[in-house]
Amino acid sequence: MSSSSTTSSSSSSSTRTDRDEMQQNWLLSAPTRRMRRTRRKTETYVDLGCVVLSCSMVKWIVGFAMTIGLVIGVTDLSIRRMKETKSPIVFDDYWKAAKLAMLFFDAQKSGYLPKNSTINKSVPWRGDSCVTDGFNQSRGRDLIGGYYDGGSAMKFSYPMSFSITLLSWSAIEYSSKYSYAGELDHIKDLIKWGTDYLLKTFDSSNGLPITEVTSQVGDRETDLFCWERPEDIDYTRPVQECSSSCTDLASEMAAALASASIVFRDDISYSEKLIHGAEKVYGFGRDRVGSYSRSSDERDAQFNNKSTGYEDDSLWGAVWLFYATGKIKYLQLATADNNNPGTITSTADGIFSWDRKLLASQILLTRYRMFMNPGYPYEEQLNVFHKKVDRTMCSYLPIFKSYPTTNAGLVQFTTKPGLRLEQATNAAFLASIFSDYMDAVDLHGWFCGSQFYPTSNLRNFAKSQLDYILGNNPMNISYIVGYGDRYPTQVHHRGASIPVDDSQGHGCRDGWRWRDSSEPNPNNITGAMVAGPDSGDGFRDLRNVPDFTGVSISRNAGLVSALISLSKTAADAEAEANGSGRRKWVAHLAMDRNTIFYRVPDLSPPLPSSPAPWKP
Repeated sequence: MSSSSTTSSSSSSSTRTDRDEMQQNWLLSAPTRRMRRTRRKTETYVDLGCVVLSCSMVKWIVGFAMTIGLVIGVTDLSIRRMKETKSPIVFDDYWKAAKLAMLFFDAQKSGYLPKNSTINKSVPWRGDSCVTDGFNQSRGRDLIGGYYDGGSAMKFSYPMSFSITLLSWSAIEYSSKYSYAGELDHIKDLIKWGTDYLLKTFDSSNGLPITEVTSQVGDRETDLFCWERPEDIDYTRPVQECSSSCTDLASEMAAALASASIVFRDDISYSEKLIHGAEKVYGFGRDRVGSYSRSSDERDAQFNNKSTGYEDDSLWGAVWLFYATGKIKYLQLATADNNNPGTITSTADGIFSWDRKLLASQILLTRYRMFMNPGYPYEEQLNVFHKKVDRTMCSYLPIFKSYPTTNAGLVQFTTKPGLRLEQATNAAFLASIFSDYMDAVDLHGWFCGSQFYPTSNLRNFAKSQLDYILGNNPMNISYIVGYGDRYPTQVHHRGASIPVDDSQGHGCRDGWRWRDSSEPNPNNITGAMVAGPDSGDGFRDLRNVPDFTGVSISRNAGLVSALISLSKTAADAEAEANGSGRRKWVAHLAMDRNTIFYRVPDLSPPLPSSPAPWKP
């Protein structure tokens, strides 16, 4: 009994002890569990000054930002790869022809040719030539460089200056096209090659007035008699200077330097040098009033590049100096009644050439009116110019038959042989660029009488002339060497017609056998546009008939400008032809609206001030 009681008591005591321990453990662990739960709930924070964020939020934000950055990085890499692998830009036929036409200027360079340049690749048969020009005179100076005018080694400052002005005009208006196709540096090199030479033709380095300007290097009679490569010339090359009546020559030189200064506006030092020279030579021309071809100094000017007047040249120079400097005095000269060659007959109004710049000057001043609206006191005269331009553009339209054409549609501004293609391309350029001006200010057309004509009519005229030159003619021949399957092979050009390695001599008379040969030229003068067909669309590919096969830099300057103005990418041309958008290409290959005005002050009339608040 007692044993049993003892056991029961012992068991009961053990049970209580276990229960007490369990209760103690439970009681002790409860705070611990609460403390652990409290620790889990406790969070740290980051004070950013303007806001306090928890660490977990900061971690989430950082993670999200890293994810977004990764997505952007992958997307950017994909876009870069797409750009690297996309199809190359393909331009239309006009641009292809323009690139060839630019190469002709490389073939015409005189002096020391740069090594490892475009010339070495495009015209490997050319070399250094006439590297003593100017030094064999009594007042010798460096006249090395510049361009040969045509198929000989003559250098004429008048048409050379016109060519540089025209190339500069196209580079100013269509720099995006040149740049887009990788040719901007090329056209700037061609321009600078000419302006570097022109700066040598007069002394602009000191503060003294100019006393004379070089008009020509080479002798006409000798040049006509001899037929040899410029690299082989060993006879004396005389220099002709103009010191009396020189307005036309000096004004054209000023236009070339002034327009080029806009092209090189980013090269401040060179641009200012060009402007200084332009202003100085223009002032010289205004002091020596008259035409240089009538000057007693100019023996050969009566036969070569004869100028028929100087008023249009003076206007042309003033316009370009106004754009280059922004000086109002040049605008005043350009719009003054005594400088307005309004007496030129209407039959000449449509012609633009190295001898006639009235229409082009009026177009440039009309551009100023359309884009800048200077108002009084210039509006009246600018409006007169604008109306004359409108009428001339109407005369270009075939419907009015203002000018005769060949049966195949080539416009005939002159009956003189050798000038048909040159004047047609210049007209095409003016028609194309004026249509671009109208589109840029949302006019999209103009009135001929009471009838409204869209700008497409002008472009169609321009295209018809260029298409004729590119091969759409009865002869089925391209008049640009190297373009198409058929083109002239006997171009009237000394350097192209004589083999470089001719072992039978390179003297003055040695080349006659090549001149009179019926064989194709051994050297391809790529890009040269020949004089072209006769009035009946006929053409004779004969080297000794320069009225058909002659070439010149002024001819190609107009060609390059016209082709560039109408060119576009092949994709954009297709989009336009399919009607998928009116001139979609304008967005990336548009005419430059503003660069030509980069120094021109805003003379537009101020807007009227707001009326005072009404009060009873």
